[in-house]
Amino acid sequence: MVMVAGVYKSPIGSIVVTASESGVTELNFSDEPVNPESKNNLILEKCLKQLDEYFSGLRTTFDVELDLRGTEFRMAVWRALLLLPYGKTSSYGRLAASIGRPKAGRAVGGANHNNPVSIIVPCHRVIGGDGSLVGYGGGLDRKKWLLAHEAAHAGKI
Repeated sequence: MVMVAGVYKSPIGSIVVTASESGVTELNFSDEPVNPESKNNLILEKCLKQLDEYFSGLRTTFDVELDLRGTEFRMAVWRALLLLPYGKTSSYGRLAASIGRPKAGRAVGGANHNNPVSIIVPCHRVIGGDGSLVGYGGGLDRKKWLLAHEAAHAGKI
């Protein structure tokens, strides 16, 4: 499998995007200087363009192809995350209930943490049952920024 990578310079740090011929495989923030060798890949180019639109406040959903791999449970959680509306949040418990596993809130948290394509699969929209900002692989400051960004642009597009 041929993999390519690119870097998107977002307002909250560099994002490394990796793609196969089938879809985006990873999208992660990096606090280290990154200069991956980028090759022509239509999926990668589409993803970088859609990230630009998202951060410009012009895009609320992504339609770039994804190449996700995980257990059945993780895949179910990631599919449920894709249904979370832009500018809205849900809790781990509500997400667990939405996939028919109402007692699996902690496991949902684990699947959320292992989401390989943050932002596209919007794990930042999941908060604690009490409304607190908890857990985000990119850091809570970024999670707070993403939620504020979406709240500011929701309904304008």
